[in-house]
Amino acid sequence: MRTIVECVPNFSEGRDAGKVAAIIQALRAGPDAYLLDKEMDADHNRSVITLVGTRESIGEAALRGIGLAAELIDLNHHRGAHPRLGATDVVPFVPVSGVTLEDCVRIAEWVAEEAWRRFRIPTYLYEAAARKAERRNLENIRRGQFEGVREEVLTNPERLPDFGPKFGEGGLHPTAGATAVGARKFLIAYNINLNTPDVGLAKSIAKKIRASSGGFACVKAMGVDLKARNLAQVSMNLTDFETTGIGVAFDAVKREAAAQGAEVAGSEIIGLVPRQALVGASVHYLRVENFHPELILENRLEQVLAKIGEAGGPPAHPASEFVEKFVGAVAAPMPTPGGGSVSALAGALAAALGEMVCGLTLKRESHKVHHKNVEESLGRLSGFRRRLLENVDRDAASYEAVRAAMKLPKSTEAEKVARAQAIEAASKAAALVPLETAELVREARPVIESLQATTIPQTASDLSVALYLTEAAERGAVENVRANLPAIRDRGWLERIELRLRELAGR
Repeated sequence: MRTIVECVPNFSEGRDAGKVAAIIQALRAGPDAYLLDKEMDADHNRSVITLVGTRESIGEAALRGIGLAAELIDLNHHRGAHPRLGATDVVPFVPVSGVTLEDCVRIAEWVAEEAWRRFRIPTYLYEAAARKAERRNLENIRRGQFEGVREEVLTNPERLPDFGPKFGEGGLHPTAGATAVGARKFLIAYNINLNTPDVGLAKSIAKKIRASSGGFACVKAMGVDLKARNLAQVSMNLTDFETTGIGVAFDAVKREAAAQGAEVAGSEIIGLVPRQALVGASVHYLRVENFHPELILENRLEQVLAKIGEAGGPPAHPASEFVEKFVGAVAAPMPTPGGGSVSALAGALAAALGEMVCGLTLKRESHKVHHKNVEESLGRLSGFRRRLLENVDRDAASYEAVRAAMKLPKSTEAEKVARAQAIEAASKAAALVPLETAELVREARPVIESLQATTIPQTASDLSVALYLTEAAERGAVENVRANLPAIRDRGWLERIELRLRELAGR
């Protein structure tokens, strides 16, 4: 991967392994999305998933997880030690290689908007993506948690999400709540367990060491009751380990605990940690006097390999090779990409032909009287093309999520129930993508038809091809909607889908 972005979504489920497995399968179902780590905590009732992907793929991967989590998790029945606002509670994007923090901000903005558009889940932007200063800190967004924010957004416009209903038009998602989406540097989730169940002690230590109370810079901390282990925990987020590292945080908690007659029972890292953070902790305790990064073998090796790579890379691929690659993937004896992806591509090609005709017409002074209308059509068709191209990958990924759900374990009754829920949720998502494709193509068709009267005559055949493509795309997409319906038992949901299909047929 030439660009690498880390995404660390936190889901409000840490006890049902079947549900977490289904969500992970959804995250991984698309191209260029790779699982690095998963953490489940029953006391917190929360899972932290770490995955990486390219700048182009990671946002769609996160959306697959957000959509399935909304189907599987009901916050009205969720209880845990960790504060939470949504079924998918937070989704941060972190630059790793070939991308900047600003790139991650743009990914976060797109994911936040799409989560609202696709799933009607309100979203807040935080950290570097925040549009309001007070929302840089996640704590300010999540204050009151799901139950409190759910009530406050109905009466206080200042608490409204960045993407969601307008004031007076509704509140949070009834079961999935809201999601905070952001961009940030590497964050280390670091917990220190005390050899006492006194959560009051953990809370007092957390207050002393966190930045907001005048403690250490870039440290967020709270006291947590680990009932299952009969321990109290100081749970921390180190938002810039180069400012305050693991070793410094550990020493501070140990010192404060000892002052009150307690000891550290152990510590844990949730998710992944940058190598340099552990190196820093080692240097802190070993007091290495001559330390520099080049002393680490892996660092020196990476430098050498990077120099070798600079000597030359793979040549740029011509467009025909990309086309050949996609067509070859369709031809392969695998279920994806299949008819839904091909339908979306046909629709995108129809819109693209319309754009080409618009562009050629805008160059002709003889058609200047039509330029304003043609420019408007160009803008609309560009939007259709972009969204339909997204559905090429979304359709394949959604069906992969169905296949992943079918592979979930079914040895126990609990596993069978979780598997059935995951299959139904994934099938719903898999039906919605081609439905959206059909509706987008139906909207694009009259725009293309209108160009016949306002564009240069030399492009008439191109418009005819575009219209034939829209017909194929819509019919193919509808067939793919219907292919996913047999696995769904939710009668109300099925009735709503049938109504939309009838509306398409009757237009």
